[in-house]
Amino acid sequence: MAKFKDFGAGKSPENTEAISFKLYEEEFFCVPSLQGRVMLSLVKDSASENPAVAAETIDNFFNQALTDESLERFNALTLDKDRIVTTETLGEIVGWLLEEYSGRPEAQPEVS
Repeated sequence: MAKFKDFGAGKSPENTEAISFKLYEEEFFCVPSLQGRVMLSLVKDSASENPAVAAETIDNFFNQALTDESLERFNALTLDKDRIVTTETLGEIVGWLLEEYSGRPEAQPEVS
């Protein structure tokens, strides 16, 4: 007999609270939850030895995470010749957003 499991509509995200961050005094708003596939892709492709693949993956992550209006402003900011956003800062933002989306605590629990 064939095995079968119906996953229905999937599991609804537990966190529906908006996520935002500030950069150069501008606040950018993110969608409250991401497709799991976006996060898996980021983890898989960001470790690529090919810098072009890693860069494209980070771009795709921001495209999925930021609301449309914030994405437009974020793209303008990150292409501005006067307000520089380093790759290190972009990495910090991605890392923080991943923690927020995955619900992991920022600090490890203390060992007793």
